[in-house]
Amino acid sequence: MTRPELHRPVRVSRIGQDGMAVLVEATEAERTALAARMGIPAILALRARFALTREGADVVAATGRLEATVVQCCVVSLEDFESPLAEDFAVQFVPEGTESDDPDPESVDDIPYAGDMIDLGEAAAEQLALALDPYPRRPGAELPAAAADADPRLGALAAWRAKGEA
Repeated sequence: MTRPELHRPVRVSRIGQDGMAVLVEATEAERTALAARMGIPAILALRARFALTREGADVVAATGRLEATVVQCCVVSLEDFESPLAEDFAVQFVPEGTESDDPDPESVDDIPYAGDMIDLGEAAAEQLALALDPYPRRPGAELPAAAADADPRLGALAAWRAKGEA
């Protein structure tokens, strides 16, 4: 198994009864590697704050906030643009093999771990991946009129959008 681009291991046994707060901030090299993994032009900043609490002997509940600035490619204009992201999240770390199979998208995600180590860096990377817009659109980007004329389906789509805006 290869080491993740953003690796911040924490021993479960170090998380006391009062919990633990951890800040994960990616270096430039880590952001570059994560951007390549996620197929985006760049990650300019990435920070995740974690509040960890023990739930029983092996489960660690984590709540936190992800803040990032990424560069994405607009699906309309194909221009790169900066996009700030800020998301609150909740996950729980569970021993490998004990993950829930609950299909409810509103349930807290389980992140499996082995031994006594959880990886907050990889958890931050996963939260970033979830926060990325799969169809990023630069503010103010509009489909060029020439593109609508080139494909009749796009022209019909533009006419339908214009009708809906009227």
